[in-house]
Amino acid sequence: MANSISQGLLLTIALAPLVGALVAGLAGKAVGTRGSHTVTILGVLIAFIGSVLVLMQVNGGARFNATIYEWMVLGKLVMEVGFLIDGLTAMMMVVVTFVSLMVHIYTIGYMQGDPGYQRFFSYISLFTFSMLMLVMSNNFLQLFFGWEAVGLVSYLLIGFWFKKPTAIFANMKAFLVNRVGDFGFILGIGLIAAYAGTLNYGEAFAKAPELAKMTFPGTDWMLITVACICLFIGAMGKSAQFPLHVWLPDSMEGPTPISALIHAATMVTAGIFMVARMSPLFELSDTALNFVLVIGAITALFMGFLGIIQNDIKRVVAYSTLSQLGYMTVALGASAYSVAVFHLMTHAFFKALLFLAAGSVIIGMHHDQDIRNMGGLRKHMPITWITSLLGSLALIGTPLFAGFYSKDSIIEAVHATNLPGTGFAIFSVTAGVFVTAFYSFRMYFLVFHGTERFHHKPFPPEDDHAHDDHAHDDHAHDDHAQAAHDHHDAHHNPTPHESPLVVTAPLVLLAIPSVVIGYLTIQSMLFGDFFKGAIFVDAAKHPAMAELAEGFHGAAAMALHGLTTLPFWLALAGVVTAWWFYLVQPSIPAALAKALSPLVKVLENKYYLDWFNEHVLAAGARFVGRGLWKAGDEAIIDGAINGAASAAGSLGAVARSWQTGRLYTYALVMLLGIFALLTWQLWPKLIGPYLGTLLG
Repeated sequence: MANSISQGLLLTIALAPLVGALVAGLAGKAVGTRGSHTVTILGVLIAFIGSVLVLMQVNGGARFNATIYEWMVLGKLVMEVGFLIDGLTAMMMVVVTFVSLMVHIYTIGYMQGDPGYQRFFSYISLFTFSMLMLVMSNNFLQLFFGWEAVGLVSYLLIGFWFKKPTAIFANMKAFLVNRVGDFGFILGIGLIAAYAGTLNYGEAFAKAPELAKMTFPGTDWMLITVACICLFIGAMGKSAQFPLHVWLPDSMEGPTPISALIHAATMVTAGIFMVARMSPLFELSDTALNFVLVIGAITALFMGFLGIIQNDIKRVVAYSTLSQLGYMTVALGASAYSVAVFHLMTHAFFKALLFLAAGSVIIGMHHDQDIRNMGGLRKHMPITWITSLLGSLALIGTPLFAGFYSKDSIIEAVHATNLPGTGFAIFSVTAGVFVTAFYSFRMYFLVFHGTERFHHKPFPPEDDHAHDDHAHDDHAHDDHAQAAHDHHDAHHNPTPHESPLVVTAPLVLLAIPSVVIGYLTIQSMLFGDFFKGAIFVDAAKHPAMAELAEGFHGAAAMALHGLTTLPFWLALAGVVTAWWFYLVQPSIPAALAKALSPLVKVLENKYYLDWFNEHVLAAGARFVGRGLWKAGDEAIIDGAINGAASAAGSLGAVARSWQTGRLYTYALVMLLGIFALLTWQLWPKLIGPYLGTLLG
């Protein structure tokens, strides 16, 4: 098909956010706060408009797959920068740029007064560039560049308040955990490069049948299985799958806008996108797909349990993100790749909405994040309330809302698969519906309804918060950079208030697709040709998508039918239970927590995975490192170096004894040396007979 998409347009989309990041980062003081947010928002706006144009052209049948720049050639291995634009890429480009644009606008209000204002805008714009390079790539080298770049920017943003010890701990934790995943990722890329002889997607996919016949050297393992599992380990780190999920909840130490941009809508979905892009490889290994299915099922269910006991408003949403990423991963394991990226898209909108709404609540609550100190905010923050309600309804899969179409499709797809882990996956995604509804509306009811619990404790003075923000005091709350734009003196008016328009406008704009995007796009994305050529499924071996297509009779009919299904009633039961527990009979949760205290303790300690990582894995690494230091560094390397130094010192001591400073001694030695040189050939004849006599 002819490449009718302009290369210049694609370069503009990718580079516009980079230009904004460079201006804000390098010339932030010169252009000021207004200039910094103007240039970065303009760059992302250009990228968004360009992405919409590309999406329209892709819908018309246009495609693009070409090299932009050839960087290096090593034998037959070509390293290049190139773009692959198809339905999968175009959808990701629009999601990334739209959510990023909303976050940029929101940040104007949220980060006002923070001393790192320009730096923050530079970082989030740089992240947008990195994510675009990742999703637009047509080769593994560029994919890896984008993969590592978004990880680097995530590290910078999690530790944005770099004088705060908890933020530094969190960004180092994210960095180390992602290095574990990325080690597997680069091994997978290395295996493909070594055995396929190329880094280009199309060329590697063309050789996939050959790779499927090979075994991993020295074993009877299938090479394609090893490569796919290694690639998925990379996705486990980036997309926070069990047990490499431990970094994401702690990443809430960063400002709320990056929680919405990176840890809900874009970066954490990079692993989902990557596996969908690699579908021609994963389809050849049922073992790899089953591994993906089981890991996703564990994450979907057990991370949801952790959301039930959280009291920090951002951490509730964070564990919700983990659970929903598990749902996407389950869909990948069921070979329903299009369903996985469909849920990726719907989730990006409503989860970004929920994170930004949480930030709005934090602003209105004068920087308090504990949902136990809230209640009754509905009348004080009407826009935040209604958008939060819409986001929560989308999250739990309410019929007609965006999340319903994608989540129900995942549950149906899992029922249609036949992998060994299917039974556990079905249980996890079904039970997870109740869990999701319960923790989502627990938070909703505690924040927006019931008794106003914020009167019993005075809000801290605005000046104190401003001091905390700018000094990055470790006793301050996670999100408190809002002091400069909070116009209420908390001493005189402790009542929560609605956030300014620059904060609430993005909430409204994100709420719209959270409601309608599923209804509008399910037909084309799941049962049309939108992903044709981008996602490959072996329908004979993996019939999930075929069975979904047979049972689909339109978006409206699906929503109507959804009212009679088990997931709907489980979601309704979760909402009703949360309402009863936290509004009608609040004594019940306390009694249950007391009765189930051992289980609650396990949940509060997050299944002791952090303890295990710190006291077993990290301690083991320190033990091995100390052993290598003592045996290798001190004993061998230092021993050899110190031994050479000692020998040189001894030789020097002998040489020093000859340095008497007396001229006649030096003259005598010189004469003896000259005599020895002149007579050295005669010595064997003179000394030989005497030696023979002695030895004889």
